[in-house]
Amino acid sequence: MTVSRFTLAAILSAAIAAPLLAPPAAAESTLRIGLAEDPDILDPTLARTYVGRIVFASICDKLFDIDENIKIVPQLATGYTISPDGKEVTLKLRAGVKFHDGEKFDAEAVKFTLERHLTMKGSFRRSEIASIDKIEVVDPLTVKLILKAPSAPLIAAFTDRAGMMVSPKAAKEMGDKFGTKPVCAGPYKFAERVAQRHIVVEKFQDYWNKDNVHIDKIVYQPIEDSTVRLANLRSGNLDIIERSLATDAPTVQKDPKLKLASVVELGYQSLTINVANGARAKTPLGENPKVRRALELAIDRKAIVDVVFSGQFLPGNQWISPRHAMYQESIPVPKRDVAAAKKLLAEAGAKTPYAIEVMVPNNPEVRQVAEVIQAMTKEAGFDIKIRVTEFATALKLAEQGDYEAFLIAWSGRTDPDGNVFIFDTCKGPINISKFCDAEVDKLLGQARQVNDPAQRKALYKQVADKVIVGGPILYLYHRMMFFAHSAKLQGFKAMPDGLIRVVGLRL
Repeated sequence: MTVSRFTLAAILSAAIAAPLLAPPAAAESTLRIGLAEDPDILDPTLARTYVGRIVFASICDKLFDIDENIKIVPQLATGYTISPDGKEVTLKLRAGVKFHDGEKFDAEAVKFTLERHLTMKGSFRRSEIASIDKIEVVDPLTVKLILKAPSAPLIAAFTDRAGMMVSPKAAKEMGDKFGTKPVCAGPYKFAERVAQRHIVVEKFQDYWNKDNVHIDKIVYQPIEDSTVRLANLRSGNLDIIERSLATDAPTVQKDPKLKLASVVELGYQSLTINVANGARAKTPLGENPKVRRALELAIDRKAIVDVVFSGQFLPGNQWISPRHAMYQESIPVPKRDVAAAKKLLAEAGAKTPYAIEVMVPNNPEVRQVAEVIQAMTKEAGFDIKIRVTEFATALKLAEQGDYEAFLIAWSGRTDPDGNVFIFDTCKGPINISKFCDAEVDKLLGQARQVNDPAQRKALYKQVADKVIVGGPILYLYHRMMFFAHSAKLQGFKAMPDGLIRVVGLRL
């Protein structure tokens, strides 16, 4: 059996003196970040994982970013204007920016990247910026976007992967292999990747804001077991870990060598149900909303949060949290009702105990959530079978329709559109349930064109009426995202999107 040095460090840290585990002398210029999973492809156009976004935060600057108050702030673009009819958006770009290959960042590069997002096969960004009809280069530092219709979420989309700019030269040369050696305009440039072991990035000497970059190298290390991840942090083999367990918060807070930062996520945790994605959708669960509603009523969301997360997470039943301005108060989090769940199963003609296979990523907290759901729903007549699957593999199986239900998280987006459109529209790129309703498509399309918050909320209410109760996604709770880090790491702020900004950090 092969034991990785990270697992070995966790074992040894409890048994031998610290000097054997001390990081090498050069580690003071190397930031080591522990990830809960290994990212998928490192191509902003094709990527879809949360941990991938954490890596992108160091190598791919965006047109815009957000601050701790979810306010949109400049990054590669210094500002924008919108025409009175809402159909023209003009972006002003930052001067003196270079890509990692030395190529100049300018309006032509923006045009190339956005057109790549819109046209590349397999693009997950296409739906996020689908309102763009044409892209015009006004001058080297000005781009005009001609829209098909006004788009309320467009600028917010540019604060994420849709706004990440890639080198046209490198993208053309590498084609669909670009993700194996991405070339962007961030503070760090890609150096090396060994799947399931590490991703290494190195300081880019020509970065436009280089005076605020103080660390020479960053090593991202995927360690799925959160206990091992924390042990490596405490032993000095890591400097910061994302998604530290809620139950580990007291341990971190008591350790004088560590600090804990936290923020409520923009996204949600859910049970996504296969309703029309291939043969495995042809079940009472997939075909009958009553069975899905019965499953929901057999679950106590608050109990999940209390038991698994020491009450520190927020129960929820929608694509945004109950604290969000767009939350639909008229559809509150339902209470557990076993009798009603049994009645609905009977009405649906589902033979009990009714077996459901739930695919679960190999994460200890998520596995525990699955086990709590398994115990809760048994009383109502369900027989949950837990299928623990490596995360990247689970995503592929879900896309192929090889699942009945999938316990999966969504890290969230700045604008609520990013939490619902790509999942609940008929051709949504991450609509793994294959739910399709023409009226929902119409309503979500209208919500994209309205800037007035009250009007958008009214449209989202109509969508919620169709997709929340008995719909394809059973929203469960919203995480408090915990980041445990070494006390020697200075300048870190937990951000609402859960990404680790590396500019300004010091060791």
